[in-house]
Amino acid sequence: MRTELGEDVFSSWFGRMELEAVEKGLVRLSVPTRFLRNWIQSHYSEKVLLKWQSEEPDVTRLELSVRSSTIRLPTAKPKTLEPPLPARDGREAPLEGLNARASIPFMSVHEALGGSPLDPRLAFETFIVGRSNTLAHAAAKQVATSRRGEPLMFNPLYIHAAVGLGKTHLLQAITWAGNGAGDRKMLYLTAERFMYGFVSALRSQTTLAFKEAVRAIDVLVIDDLQFLQGRSTQAEFCHTLNTLIDAGRQVVIASDRPPADLESLDDRVRSRLAGGLVVEIGSLGEELRLEILKSRIGAARAHHPGFEVPQPVLAFIAKSVTHNGRDLEGAVNRLLAHSKLSGQPVTIEMAEREMRDLIRPAEPKRVRIEDIQRIVARQYNVSRADLLSSRRTANVVRPRQVAMYLAKVLTLRSLPEIGRRFGGRDHTTVLHAVRKIENLAGNDSAFAEEIEALKRQLQD
Repeated sequence: MRTELGEDVFSSWFGRMELEAVEKGLVRLSVPTRFLRNWIQSHYSEKVLLKWQSEEPDVTRLELSVRSSTIRLPTAKPKTLEPPLPARDGREAPLEGLNARASIPFMSVHEALGGSPLDPRLAFETFIVGRSNTLAHAAAKQVATSRRGEPLMFNPLYIHAAVGLGKTHLLQAITWAGNGAGDRKMLYLTAERFMYGFVSALRSQTTLAFKEAVRAIDVLVIDDLQFLQGRSTQAEFCHTLNTLIDAGRQVVIASDRPPADLESLDDRVRSRLAGGLVVEIGSLGEELRLEILKSRIGAARAHHPGFEVPQPVLAFIAKSVTHNGRDLEGAVNRLLAHSKLSGQPVTIEMAEREMRDLIRPAEPKRVRIEDIQRIVARQYNVSRADLLSSRRTANVVRPRQVAMYLAKVLTLRSLPEIGRRFGGRDHTTVLHAVRKIENLAGNDSAFAEEIEALKRQLQD
């Protein structure tokens, strides 16, 4: 294997492999991490087995495990291997307990690399298209149906929306469709899973293998990018993003906010993300909510044939439960539970009682720091560059403090994040500005009304 693969690749994948035992035709090998195990199973297990069989024909199975820190059995010394034999069909078997003469179940690269779990319900066939998500759906379909070697229409594809509006559904649908086509390597990861994989590779000293694995992907799908934390992890993500895009590989990303609002990410990453196609999924309209309800009830009826929901109840829920698609799914589950457990038909009265906590007030408009800076600059006849500058003249300091105060009370950004968005200032500067404006507003009713007018302007 060393001769065939070269020293660098061999060291990355096999340098820390150990032989645990050979017994009754079974070879037991171990590696220190699950990532290494999954990759070797996916890409090299059949080659290793064939080479072993060329030395010991009685060996029929190969089992690869992740060794713990506990005491293990002594390892046997393997025989010197002859020059490598070619694989019989050019493919590599990925599963544990491998039998070279048995049919090998399919295992996608997504599973082999330890990708985040995929929900089989989240496919394009079950995604309900409406006015608010038409563009995002069309872009996702275009990515999913592209073929290897075709020019990319847009890269990266960046989808952002509030919670429960369908981002994860589209990303997993892309992965399912791509894996089904089989001509491209697809990998779906949450930001948390990406962080876990990178940190595990650092600890096990397999970062080279991790980088090679992720950067060999044809389509990398990252969900919940807003949770990506850690300077070294973000740097690795930046390098991976640049490497894939420069190599013509597709990247798809979802987050709960646009790239410009990801304050915790490096400016270079945000700039690269904004350079692709950025699509927002808007709130669900009443017609779309009704279609989603019908779809969910149809799916439930497949398992519970007697489940019926009258049209007036559907209309009531579609009109009243407005927050997101997950609330609609929860509403259907409640109706189903009531129908099955009580044996009573679904009525408007029952729906009103069961949906009481799902009927929420309308979500306030999301205010961005850029909007605050723009409106405050216009109000006080200064430029946005003045607000971000180091100038300390009175005609700039007061508007800057007002803008920092509004950023604190109208957004969920932390003091350090606000400071960074105002020219890289310290969080104590922001805290001082907030307290200063609060005191002025408390002692000057005209100034307090001025602040309230700015709030209304930003929230309208």
